[in-house]
This record gives sequence, structure tokens and C-alpha cells, in this order.
Amino acid sequence: MRLHGKRRDILEDVAAFNKQNKTIGFVPTMGALHKGHLALIERALKENQKVIVSIFVNPTQFNTTEDLVNYPRTLDSDIELLSELSKEIIVFAPTPKEVYGDQMSSTNYDFEGLENEMEGKYRPGHFDGVGTVLKHFFTIVNPNKAYFGEKDFQQLQIVKKLVEIEKMSVQIIGCPIYREKNGLALSSRNKRLDQKQLNESPLIYSILKQVKKDFGTKSVHILNKWVSEQFKNNDELKLEYFEIAKVSDLKSIKRKQKDTKYRAFIAVFAGEIRLIDNIALN
Repeated sequence: MRLHGKRRDILEDVAAFNKQNKTIGFVPTMGALHKGHLALIERALKENQKVIVSIFVNPTQFNTTEDLVNYPRTLDSDIELLSELSKEIIVFAPTPKEVYGDQMSSTNYDFEGLENEMEGKYRPGHFDGVGTVLKHFFTIVNPNKAYFGEKDFQQLQIVKKLVEIEKMSVQIIGCPIYREKNGLALSSRNKRLDQKQLNESPLIYSILKQVKKDFGTKSVHILNKWVSEQFKNNDELKLEYFEIAKVSDLKSIKRKQKDTKYRAFIAVFAGEIRLIDNIALN
């Protein structure tokens, strides 16, 4: 396994792989790696001849300084995990200056409205930061395939739109949500949860499963009201939003239509830690 912090070193590796006609799989992460990340990387290893993993806490996609400062950073243990997984992985762990130079700012993207729904409402500018850093990485790594988890389903749709906008040839692969045995979607932020929060947080997935079960027989209004009521007397979890949206444009709905794919999305605060999840409904 090789670890690079400089753009020029990754570019040298990529040039060599291209010369050898080797396929490149790319898994972008912000570190604090967990089994969900490893599942993405394992799939990339199966489907490509070379795999590059980035570890970079991207400043431009955070809405608060506090969240950026508190985001877990565990580079040494991340490197150890990856070296145990495969010796063939190349890790790119740059500094913000290496990625952005002296101009640490985001490009303003028009993702055809995808950026204005759900996460976009509560984290303005977040997806501009995501799009900006991924354009940097896709340009540097020039991967054949890039892998993203469906836990961030809205982000997955936006990354697909980014590739379309920027006319890049990378294939974006969405991978199933990786969960704990109790149903909690794996996230780097889970490391910040205390024991009480950990005990309560499986409620999020159990609610989503019940919504999926009831989706065929109950109205959107009734489901929205029921979800809201599940959090009213919970001391550990506070609902930020719950929405049932069309998969095609992520717009929240009030009524169901035939021959349309829907997904339920939820964001919950456990203290100061924000947890998101989603589930396909049909």
C-alpha cells in the first residue's frame, strides 16, 4: 500500500496505470473509516485493477466551523485498516492547500434543483462543496469507476449530475447502505455518539422500515404525522426532517402517483450529532 499527500505523486501513479491500460477504481472518503467504507473499497478491488482511496476532510462542504473541527480524524488507524484490507490500495491524503491552493472556495453549481431539496435546505452550499472537491479528485485520479454509499442518496444523485455537467467519463456506482446489526446506518459521525444516543439511534431505521411497510396503504400525510409523533417524547433524538420524495428529482410529495419510484429520507439530531438515513419505498 502506498500513501501520498501530494498531487504530483498521485498523478505519476495514474499516468503509469493509464500507460499500462489498468482500470482505476476510486473511493472518496473523509476518513474515520468503518465497515461501510471497507465494503465500497472491497467492491472497487473486485471490479478494478487499481484502487485509489482519498482521505480528506473537505472544508468547503461544512456549514459550521464547529462541525468541521469536531469531525473525527483517525488517519493512522485508517491507514492500518486499509493495509490489512489490501496491499494494492493507493491512499491520497492531501492537505486543504494541496487540493485548493490559496483559493479555498466552492464553485456554484446548478444541479437542476437536486441541490435545493432536503439536505440542501438545511445545509446551504454543502453540495457546491461536494461538487467542487469531487471535480478536483476526478480530474486528478481520472478513475474508470467511483463508488458511493446510498446512505447519502441525495449526494449520490448529485454526483451523477456533476459528472454529466462536467462531461466526465467516470462511471458512478451506488452501493447499498451498510448497517449495524441493530439497523443503525454506519457513519463516521457515529463515533461521537454516547451510550444513551447509541441505544436510541436504532429507532431511526425501525421507523423507516415501518414507513416502507405502510406506504402502500397509508397516505403521505398520515405517514408524515406518524413519524413526527415518534420523536415527540424522545429525550435523545430530535427530528430535523422527514420527507417522502420522488427518486427522479428528490422533490417531496403530498400524494402518491402510479409508476413512480419513491424513497423516504430522514435527518435526526442525537445531541449535536446529525444522523441521516433513507429507504426505498417501492
